[in-house]
Amino acid sequence: MNVLPMEIPEVLVVEPTVHGDDRGFFFESYSRRQFAQVGVADEFVQDNHSRSARNVLRGLHYQVQRPQGKLVRVVAGAIFDVAVDIRRRSPSFGKWVGLELSAHNRRMVWIPAGFAHGFLALSEYAECLYKTTDYWAPKHERCIAWNDPDIGIVWPLKGAPMLSGKDMQGMRLREAEVFD
Repeated sequence: MNVLPMEIPEVLVVEPTVHGDDRGFFFESYSRRQFAQVGVADEFVQDNHSRSARNVLRGLHYQVQRPQGKLVRVVAGAIFDVAVDIRRRSPSFGKWVGLELSAHNRRMVWIPAGFAHGFLALSEYAECLYKTTDYWAPKHERCIAWNDPDIGIVWPLKGAPMLSGKDMQGMRLREAEVFD
């Protein structure tokens, strides 16, 4: 497994070692031992699976209590995945990083607690699997606007995104409840 820090070094790109031949491929998508060796010793308690049509934009989500670290990967299609640092005391507060995750490139991204997370489906449909370090807690869930000009995420959009009602109500970072 190859692990690369992004511009915000706590967010990690994970490239698994893929063993392939004419029959197909095999790789370990998660090994507690290997992740601990690169500094990710968090315990995962929940696995989630989402399917999104092209141009669906989900996020930017986080939980103010029971914050979640997430290990995200795509098993069908492609997404543009984004993490925004919302730790007020961090030197990268309000900054974002993004990358394409796809079934083809098999990359994963580790997003620690303290970040808002979102993604845009780039393909006809995209299926994401992600592990979380805490359970979903709807009463603690918050949403930052996907298009907050103070953050300035450059989404690879073609037309207007498809948003949920919750995501249409996302707040500006300057008004949002964040982490110290």
